[in-house]
Amino acid sequence: MSTLGYIILFGLAMSLIALAGSLTLLLKQEVLDKLLLPMVAFAAGSLIGGALFHMIPTSVDKMGNSVAVYLWLAAGFVTFLALEQFLHWHHSHETQPGAREPLTYLILIADGLHNLIGGMFVGATFLIDVRLGVTAWLAAAAHEVPQEMGDFAILVHGGWSQKGALFFNFLSALTFPLGGILVYAASTTIDVNFLVPFAAGNFLYIGAADLIPEIKKSHDLQTNLIHFVTLLAGMMVLLLLRT
Repeated sequence: MSTLGYIILFGLAMSLIALAGSLTLLLKQEVLDKLLLPMVAFAAGSLIGGALFHMIPTSVDKMGNSVAVYLWLAAGFVTFLALEQFLHWHHSHETQPGAREPLTYLILIADGLHNLIGGMFVGATFLIDVRLGVTAWLAAAAHEVPQEMGDFAILVHGGWSQKGALFFNFLSALTFPLGGILVYAASTTIDVNFLVPFAAGNFLYIGAADLIPEIKKSHDLQTNLIHFVTLLAGMMVLLLLRT
């Protein structure tokens, strides 16, 4: 299969993850509450592991161990801080009711933008190496499952029908393969290697600044231990994928 074929295939597969929100309809609330935060912890570990064990080493291989790699890494980190600070773009994983309807439109727009940028990042990794692309996709997908479940719940509680929430959430997710196609087209005229350390900064920010704070809210020792172990498991999976 061609590189573009992999980008499109995995891009569409990521879009289908938007349908994971329907799981909130099948699971009892108490079961969902027990599963969601461990999934967030695993996603945090996967994102951090993907950045540390795969994307940063690959960036050094392709660009040399130069300051440029770490400048792009820092740029990816602070750019997503700026998006969250000034655009109120926050990856909520809460499933409680109470969201106002105008917020639901902002969530769809923010998710569309997030997926577009994510598709560009993952597409850039496929251009370097298909195995690296699959690894980056897996790390991103681990994050998307709890995010889409939380977003779907917010849309439904904000007044959307279940079918409408699934459909428009899926539409916003289609910007992911679009991002991959755009970066593939751009790669014919510019060097897109810088997107890999930039994406690593994005992964580190979402994992460390967005997700880890959500799993630190509990004061129960057993719950904290579960979250810690699942975070380590996410990192370990990405480390094993390197071998």
